[in-house]
Amino acid sequence: MGQKVNPHGLRVGVIKKWDSRWLVSDMDFGDTIVNDYHIRDFLKKKLYNAGVPKIEIERSNSAVTVIIYCAKPGMVIGQKGAEKMKLEAEVKKIVRDDMIHAVTQRAIKNHKEDIDLQAALKAIVVPDVRINIFEVKTPDLNAQLVAESIADQLVRRIGFRRAMKNAIGRAMRLGAKGIKVACSGRLGGAEIARSEHYHEGTIPLQTLRADIEYGFAEANTTYGKIGVKVWIYGGEVLNESRSGGRRDNRDNRDRRDRRGSRDNRDNRRDNRDNRRDNRDRERKPYNKEERRDVNA
Repeated sequence: MGQKVNPHGLRVGVIKKWDSRWLVSDMDFGDTIVNDYHIRDFLKKKLYNAGVPKIEIERSNSAVTVIIYCAKPGMVIGQKGAEKMKLEAEVKKIVRDDMIHAVTQRAIKNHKEDIDLQAALKAIVVPDVRINIFEVKTPDLNAQLVAESIADQLVRRIGFRRAMKNAIGRAMRLGAKGIKVACSGRLGGAEIARSEHYHEGTIPLQTLRADIEYGFAEANTTYGKIGVKVWIYGGEVLNESRSGGRRDNRDNRDRRDRRGSRDNRDNRRDNRDNRRDNRDRERKPYNKEERRDVNA
């Protein structure tokens, strides 16, 4: 079932970083995760046309840093950074609302204790919000952007085979080692839903050092939803010279071990042959006359 796991989640901690990086207490852990979800959901819907494949969030005691990767950074920044400042204000409002909600729910849950809710709300310190924007220079090699592009084409009634094959061709021309695209749903308006996929090159899903990007998008067509999945293999990440050196040493060691076991096996075979020869020498020759006497 290795093909069913999300390739990004499988490689987190090996060759990929966490999208959220912060340290909080156990009591605030769940509320912080919910706040991250609200920030990502808001920015993804707000900046959908800008092509945002990934959003990273870093937190400290005094600030929340949101790192946005997008294909069209001009749409996010705006003239003289006006749009960026608006986004920072809106994200700060989301952070503040979630903090107020968390404090209120905690007071309701612990209603038997004497908690001054008014004082707790006044004690809330909303951290500053900073947004950093990075451009995705090759959108055709980003799995999430490729999936969203195919979904947009399906909404515009472009044939699914044509959209899939065009995406595969562009990715391979730009240097991808392999790509796989799958579409599921009422393809072409068919009454019975089905799945079709095309691939080119290699997609080593089980190799943890393989840099595989995964993207998913949904196309809301007049016939219903069509799911689009994309896997793009960009090559191995770990240092080949280091890993190759270790592999050579291990191969040499295994070869020596095999050589020793082979010698032991040959020695055992020789000893077995010698014992067989000794038994043959000790055995008396076959005598027909003695056998006749016994039978008589």
